[in-house]
Amino acid sequence: MWLKVITLVKNKHFLSLAGNVIMSGLGLVTMVLIYHALSVNDAGIWVFFQSILILVDTFRSGFITTAFIKFYAGADTKRMAEVAGSAWWLGLIITALLLFINIPAFLVTPYIHDESILMFCRWFGLNYIFSLPWFMATCVLQGEQRFDRLLYVRLVNQASFLLGVLLLFILGKVNVIAVLYIYLGANLLTSIYALAMGWTRISSLTQRSPQGIKDMFHFGKFSVGTTLISNLFRTSDTFVINFILNKQAVAIYNLGQTLMQLVEIPLRSFAATGMPELSVAYNQNNRFSVISIMKRYTGTLSIVLIPAVILGCLFADLPIYLIGGNKYAGTDAANVFRLFLTFALLYPADRFFALTLDVIHHPKVNFYKVLVMLVANIVFDWAGVYLLGSIYGIAIATVFPVLIGTLIGYRALCRYYPFTIGSIYATGYRQVKYWISKSLNKSTAVNLF
Repeated sequence: MWLKVITLVKNKHFLSLAGNVIMSGLGLVTMVLIYHALSVNDAGIWVFFQSILILVDTFRSGFITTAFIKFYAGADTKRMAEVAGSAWWLGLIITALLLFINIPAFLVTPYIHDESILMFCRWFGLNYIFSLPWFMATCVLQGEQRFDRLLYVRLVNQASFLLGVLLLFILGKVNVIAVLYIYLGANLLTSIYALAMGWTRISSLTQRSPQGIKDMFHFGKFSVGTTLISNLFRTSDTFVINFILNKQAVAIYNLGQTLMQLVEIPLRSFAATGMPELSVAYNQNNRFSVISIMKRYTGTLSIVLIPAVILGCLFADLPIYLIGGNKYAGTDAANVFRLFLTFALLYPADRFFALTLDVIHHPKVNFYKVLVMLVANIVFDWAGVYLLGSIYGIAIATVFPVLIGTLIGYRALCRYYPFTIGSIYATGYRQVKYWISKSLNKSTAVNLF
C-alpha cells in the first residue's frame, strides 16, 4: 500500500497536477483577500494591471519557454548546457530591452490617466528584473521534468505573495500600491531562492553558442508571436471591457473567469508533462506515437472535465459569493462563469493541438491560427457589446474563436498524421473506463498515462 502511495507521489503527472492545484489554491485565497479588501473599482485596477504585465512578459516567456523545452528535453549533457546558456543570453537581452523601454514609458506617466496603465509604466522594468532568475529556473526544471522542484519554486513565489497580502489584510492596510510592493517582493524572494538552490543553470551562460542562440531565436520568433497573440486573445476581453465599459465590469468579469481554474489546472498540469513526452516521440521520428500521445491527453482531459462542468454550472453562485463577498452577489459574475463552462470542453483539444504543432516544428501554423482567433475574438467582442451592451456579449463571443482555432489545429495535424475527432474522445473514454475499472477492483492506477 505504502509503496503504491510513494510511487504515485513520485509520478510526474501527479506532481505537476498537485503543483498546479496548490498554486491555484493559494492564488485563489490571495484573490479572495484582494477582492474582499478592495473596492470593486480598485479590484478592477489591479486585475487590468496584471493583465498588461502578463501580456508584455510574453515577449520573454513566449520567446524562450517552448523553444527551451523543445531543444533541452532528451538532449545530451553538452547540448543541454548549450541550450541553457543560450536561453539565459536571450533572457538577459530581452529583459534589458524591456528595462530600456521602461525609461520613456516612465517619462510619459504625467500624461496617463488610467490608473492600471500608470502603475505598469512605473514598475514593469523592475518586475521583469526581479522575476528573470526564477522564470529561467521554471524552464530548466520543466525541461528536466523535475516537477517536485518546480513545485517548490512556485510555492515560494505564491506563498510569499499570499502571506504578504494576508499581513496587509490583518493590519487593514490593503490598497493597490501596497499589493504591488508585496508582488514585487515575492518575485525577488523567489529568484533569490532559485539562485541559491542552483536550479537556474546561470553558470551555463559561458557555454552558450552562436548556433544555440540561432536555433532558439528562429524557433522563438514564431513561438513568441503565437504566445503573444494567444495572451492578447485571452486579455483582449479585459481591454474591451476596460475601455468601453468600466473598471467595475473588469472586476466582475475577471471574477467569473477566475473560477475557470477548474479547467485550467488540469490543462496546465498535463501540458507541462505532455510536451516533453511529445518531444521525445517526435525526436524519435515516430509520428504515430506523437498523435497517440496527443489523443490520449486530449481525450482523457475532455472526458474528465464533463462532471466538473456540470457541477460548476449548478453551483456557480456559491463560489462567486465566497470569493467576492456581498459586493459581487447578484452580479453577472456567476453567469459569466456558466457561459465559459458551456464551451470549456473545447479547451483540451485547442491546447494540445497547439502544443503538438509546436513540437512537430510547425510554430508558424500556430502563429497564424492564434492571429485568426484574435481577430475573430475582437470582432465578436465588439458585436457582443453592441448587441447586448454588457459583459454577457463578450463572454458568449469567446466560443467562436476557440472553435475556429480548434478546427485550424485539427486540419494542420491531419496533414502530419491523419486521425479523426471521434478517435480522440474514444481514446479518452477508454482511458477513463480503465481508471474506473482499476478503482472498482481496489487497485490504484499509478501510471496515469
